[in-house]
Amino acid sequence: MRAGIGYDLHRLVEGRKLILGGVEIPFEKGLLGHSDGDVLLHAIIDALLGAAGLPDIGTHFPPDGSQYEGISSLLLLEQTKKLVEEKGFRIRNVDATIVAEEPKLSPFSRRMKKNIAQTLGIPEASVGIKAKTNEGLGLVGKGEAIACFAVALLEER
Repeated sequence: MRAGIGYDLHRLVEGRKLILGGVEIPFEKGLLGHSDGDVLLHAIIDALLGAAGLPDIGTHFPPDGSQYEGISSLLLLEQTKKLVEEKGFRIRNVDATIVAEEPKLSPFSRRMKKNIAQTLGIPEASVGIKAKTNEGLGLVGKGEAIACFAVALLEER
């Protein structure tokens, strides 16, 4: 068994859609990023890559690569699954905590879990998603950014 941890943070800006776990969430701001800015999937990708002993998300999907501009992070997650499997691992589970002051994310967590489970080919019960606030502290607490922590567990095939 191999475990990996991932982290991501993106600034909230006007004029962008808010995408988390491949789900568009109604909100007046979205996450700034080269791709769709999905911090949840980016943190999970880094956790999977780390557990497999592979370089981070920026190495595999560089932010200056035009082919990744505006891309759905679900596609990046799908490509990450292939990289992990090529290294001889099977994904057992992923668990993530999204840190955001707003919007309320619980109404969307089931769809996020479903997207992630389907993309990774694992049961929904093997995907954990929680949402917390930062109690008004820092960039996240001031509503200027959203962050996410994730862990992944892999098993050698």
